[in-house]
Amino acid sequence: MDQKALFSLSVTMLLCLFQCATTVVAQTPAPAPAGPTNITKILEKAGQYTTLIRLCKITQICDQINTQLNNSNQGLTVFAPTDNAFSNLPAGTLNSLTDQQKVSLVQFHILPAFLSMSQFQTVSNPLRTQAGDSAAGAFPLNVTTSGSQVNVSTGVNDATVANTVYSDNQLAVYQVDKVLLPLSLFGTPAPAAAPSPPKATKKKSGAADSPVGGGADVDASGAAGIAVHGAVGLGIAVLAIFGL
Repeated sequence: MDQKALFSLSVTMLLCLFQCATTVVAQTPAPAPAGPTNITKILEKAGQYTTLIRLCKITQICDQINTQLNNSNQGLTVFAPTDNAFSNLPAGTLNSLTDQQKVSLVQFHILPAFLSMSQFQTVSNPLRTQAGDSAAGAFPLNVTTSGSQVNVSTGVNDATVANTVYSDNQLAVYQVDKVLLPLSLFGTPAPAAAPSPPKATKKKSGAADSPVGGGADVDASGAAGIAVHGAVGLGIAVLAIFGL
């Protein structure tokens, strides 16, 4: 083999090794910053989560997560929408929420247990989030899988888990391509019930039934009067005949 062919083969092998290494790095979750677990630093290190970090800070949920992770053995799973996911919301969506609604929105992205990617295939729906009630019309969250793909449905919109941002035995952070919108805050209100038809009223008997009030009674009394007068006249005629 001449030097030119050997050089070409070497370059090809180096390119293959570089591509393989790049793929492995892209699929590997970012290592946690040194020191106690800190969700803010994890998101900052990963990049593209500025809006989520701001929401976490103003609602103080980041502090709650850090306290829980560093002072208990309870795990957490966080669905992390990117800045691009937030920018795709209708203008003014976040500003229209009250402080408590912002808390509920962030909590809706947190599961009170550690779930690995493989565990999503066996979980029971609806999942309970830190936002609370998972009943229909409140904060239900459903997960479906198709092969290695994980899809999340809220009843308002559907999102896909894009990749793993961070994972250990206690905390899992997954990137999602949309902000998860709970039914309780963004669901379409149920249409108002149609008014019931007015109840039919019973007609009163007597004068009200007649097109002319009291017509039937007037006719009856008139006929009775004629009969009385006729009987009186007949009696007078009989008396006159007999000279009484």
